Amino acid sequence: GRRAELHKMAAAGAEAAAAEEEKRLPEGDPESGGDSDDEGDSDSSGDGEDEEKENEAEIQRLEEQLSINAFDYNCHLDLIKLLRQEGELVKLRRARQKMSELFPLTEEIWLDWLKDEIKMASEISEREKVYELFERAVKDYICPEIWLEYAQYSIGGIGQEGGIEKVRSIFERALTAVGLHVTKGTALWEAYREFENAILETAQPAPGSIPSPEQQQVLCSQLEKIHTLFRRQLGIPLLDMEASYAEYEEWSEEPIPETTIKNYRKALQQLEKCKPYEEALLGAETPKLAEYQAYIDFEMKAGDPARIQLIYERALAENCLVPDLWARYNQYLDRQLKVKELVLSAHDRAVRNCPWTVGLWIRYLLAMERHRVEHSSISEMFEKALNAGFIQATDYVEIWQAYLDYLRRRVDFTQDSSKELEELRSAFARAVEYLKQEVEERFSESGDPSCTIMQNWARVEARLCNNMQKARELWDNIMTKGNAKYANMWLEYYNLERAHGDTQHCRKALHRAVQCTSDYPEHVCEVLLTLERIEGTLEDWDAAVQKTENRLARVNEQRAKAAEKEAALAKQEEERAEQRKQARAEKKASKKAKKTRIGDKRKADEDDEGEWGQEEELPSKRHRGEGDGVLPEEDMEVETGLFGRSEKPDGPAIPKEKASTSRKDIPKVFHDSSKDKVTVFVSNLSYTMAEPEAKLRELFGSCGEVVEIRAVFNNKGTFRGYCYVQFSEEEAARQALALDRTAVEGRPMFVSPCVDKNKNPDFKVFRYSTTLEKHKLFISGLPFSCTKEELEELCKAHGNVKDIRLVTNRAGKPKGLAYVEYENEAQASQAVLKMDGLTVKDHVIKVMISNPPLRKLPDRPEPGRASLAPRQIYGARGKGRTQLSMMPRALQRQSNLVAKAENGMVQNSPAASSDPPAEPKKMSNADFAKMLLKK
Repeated sequence: GRRAELHKMAAAGAEAAAAEEEKRLPEGDPESGGDSDDEGDSDSSGDGEDEEKENEAEIQRLEEQLSINAFDYNCHLDLIKLLRQEGELVKLRRARQKMSELFPLTEEIWLDWLKDEIKMASEISEREKVYELFERAVKDYICPEIWLEYAQYSIGGIGQEGGIEKVRSIFERALTAVGLHVTKGTALWEAYREFENAILETAQPAPGSIPSPEQQQVLCSQLEKIHTLFRRQLGIPLLDMEASYAEYEEWSEEPIPETTIKNYRKALQQLEKCKPYEEALLGAETPKLAEYQAYIDFEMKAGDPARIQLIYERALAENCLVPDLWARYNQYLDRQLKVKELVLSAHDRAVRNCPWTVGLWIRYLLAMERHRVEHSSISEMFEKALNAGFIQATDYVEIWQAYLDYLRRRVDFTQDSSKELEELRSAFARAVEYLKQEVEERFSESGDPSCTIMQNWARVEARLCNNMQKARELWDNIMTKGNAKYANMWLEYYNLERAHGDTQHCRKALHRAVQCTSDYPEHVCEVLLTLERIEGTLEDWDAAVQKTENRLARVNEQRAKAAEKEAALAKQEEERAEQRKQARAEKKASKKAKKTRIGDKRKADEDDEGEWGQEEELPSKRHRGEGDGVLPEEDMEVETGLFGRSEKPDGPAIPKEKASTSRKDIPKVFHDSSKDKVTVFVSNLSYTMAEPEAKLRELFGSCGEVVEIRAVFNNKGTFRGYCYVQFSEEEAARQALALDRTAVEGRPMFVSPCVDKNKNPDFKVFRYSTTLEKHKLFISGLPFSCTKEELEELCKAHGNVKDIRLVTNRAGKPKGLAYVEYENEAQASQAVLKMDGLTVKDHVIKVMISNPPLRKLPDRPEPGRASLAPRQIYGARGKGRTQLSMMPRALQRQSNLVAKAENGMVQNSPAASSDPPAEPKKMSNADFAKMLLKK
């Protein structure tokens, strides 16, 4: 169809113009034969008016939104769609224009825009505007379809002066841009040949007439043009090359030259090398970044600049939001091609696609300077960079430093004063103020804690301007910003003073450094003594020695105190560890002795009642010597009579079959560490889970063959919430790790590798990144009732959501936090701007780029502060509510009174002493009775 249309329009200019005129008529125009809709009644008319009002209100809302945030990409798209639907052509053109100034437009947006403008273009001046629009469209991305539309539209103007040459010029530019495209280049070559064939037919003489020499020359020239197009095309590796070769053989009246055949075969061989990469792209899913990278590496080895440029452009058309790809492409253009228009165009498109990436802006400024762009243009581009919305404070430091470097290179320092030097100084001052005001207000930090910009300013003043007074003022300002405690900062200033100042200021700086430095004072002291050894007088030497000795003495004293403090803490920790170890041993021995006393009575009670009753549970928890007091003799006799002295329990005997099925009768199977690679550790399961082995075998069966599931039970036979799952192969164990955080009976199940913590105490498993992720958001303040589906519905309006994770506690309850992962940084940045501060179910949420803070280890208690009670007194979880004190209140009141001193302050409480609390004095039954009688 395209060939026939091109042939027809080129052969008959009048018919082409008429056809173009028909195309220009808008849809629904009476002249275009559009049918008017007369079937509507009053109801449909009313519905149409309501819809029109709704659309107008929505248009107004979108325009207001864009006035607040002009970089809202989706808002631009919605506005253009509504305006096109309503037929608001003037507003539509303005909206498209604004969007194109901020963003590169996709192929679909450009084609819609171009078709709308073509319909409205009737005058020659309007056609010129369409040509200008086409010129803008082909600069954003490599789009063969847009080039074809451009060529087709230009054919409609061949009746104008120079029309044919203009069409040929557009075709040649199209071939330069996309003629090497392996899969889509053939269509352009064929369209160009069809156009030239149409011109050839118009040059043919009338039937029966003899052509004049001039006509014969025109015919030969036109035939040669078509021959040349065929030969050029056959020398390029394109799909369906065989069909083009067969067409040339049929069309040509002369044999195909050997040179053309040789080039054709060479191109065929090259096509075979390219086919695997093209097939990989055809079968891959968007964005195909890995496949494109492999293709780029292949073309880089071949070394054809045109083909390298084309494959980069093809990759960027589908991966326009990947900053690293733009950076590699621009680096290739900067170092290899070095063509000004091409290089600057690529850099401009890079920063328009990824404005949040500071590295692309820096490369752009360097390229503009390298190609001698005017200073005003570079300054204007720098201002655009400042408004690009970087996501880190350090990005602003980098862009300022790049711009200041450029300004410094413009200055002729042989002159005492110049306009460029004043501009440089003004820029330095503005940079310092900008970081202090704008950046610090936004990020709560300036991004330049070491004051690198001020340091560079001081170097410029000292070395290039011979203005040490200004350099000293700058360094004084640097030191007041919290840098006076660092030795390297003082030595940096000293080196500058040493090179461009005088000995007096060097000595003064080092004396201040000795006094203020806290990280490496020895180094500063050594530098001071070296200075005085070389240049100082005896008085200077004595003063330096005295100052350094006093300072180092104070430092050594502080270090000794810190070492003692550390040793005391370490000793306390060792004592606590020893106490815990001893307590565990005593507890284990007590349990073992009690188990012997209990005998078979407890088993009988357990099997008779089906579960432990309260009467049996309380005595079992009372171990001799562990309570807060001593039991009366009567209770001791009852306890001994119930469990210790009764060899056989009262009541019916336990059937052997039932006793054998009890969990307590199952012998303990210890974990075999040699099977760690095929085993996973599963935890955070519900204690009430019935038959955990069967439940987990069903759950993990999809990962591979399960050899064994070892659920862990306590002495009562109650499931402890964790187990070991052993597989037959390592791959199955790796697949099982993917089930981490799976909800099982309302709780997130934790699945981790099986690692011996005694051999690897620092081993931690955390499946999520703890570093900055620019494509992931952290959302806080969510209502607990917010579901994953509701949050996804909220977030997908700003980009393609890859994953959403609602943060829960160990019981599976939501914490009001979530992580949302987008496809790229641009979508995440857009979502932050749109969603931060949004109200969700009466909750105001906070949205930011995911950058978790570093985990801090808990501080150790300092000597003199309250020491924690030994852990074994209350158990691993502290004193529970059900662990009631068995000491009478009278005893408690007496012990409290003894512990109090004047003014109501406790003198020997744990809070007032760092020593472990003393154990209570043991009392005999007689002492106990005397105390009660006194009361």
